[in-house]
Amino acid sequence: MYPSHPQDYPPQSYYQPPAPPESNYQPPQYATGIPGQYVVPQPINGKWSSSLCACCSDVPNCCLTCWCPCITFGQIAEIVDKGNTSCGVHGALYAIIAAFTCCGCLYSCIFRSKMRSQYGLHETPCNDCLVHVCCEPCALCQEYRELKHNGFDISIGWQGNMERQNYGVQMPPMTPGGMYR
Repeated sequence: MYPSHPQDYPPQSYYQPPAPPESNYQPPQYATGIPGQYVVPQPINGKWSSSLCACCSDVPNCCLTCWCPCITFGQIAEIVDKGNTSCGVHGALYAIIAAFTCCGCLYSCIFRSKMRSQYGLHETPCNDCLVHVCCEPCALCQEYRELKHNGFDISIGWQGNMERQNYGVQMPPMTPGGMYR
């Protein structure tokens, strides 16, 4: 039973709270699109996953970017823009700007800045505009590799990546209401 008088309780100085339970904390995990496989997100440390001059680590993308940078840029911009504008529109704008003004690099440096802010990356080796003006293909290849490193399949675009992330879960088909015999 419980003591009936306050003096029967032990003094507060003797009271020790119970030890906190051992933590079984697991960092959040995100689906990779493959059932049963998850990825624990890495903390943002400000470093790019590859250097600016590591273009040859992805030879097919390097070749595509050298011959037709508007395609690579369009793919990058669609992901960075979170699907608000399609790859084709971004690529066409880049091609038009590059053809008429030779300044497509100024358009693409905007998306490098957006990507850096989204992933907490440092502005290295120099400012974004200078990187794109001096070495546009290398900058685009680095951005492409960074998005791949962050789990995106660039070839399927923003919508495809979102569907893959959600395991392709869609709403069940709607059937007409009412009962039928």
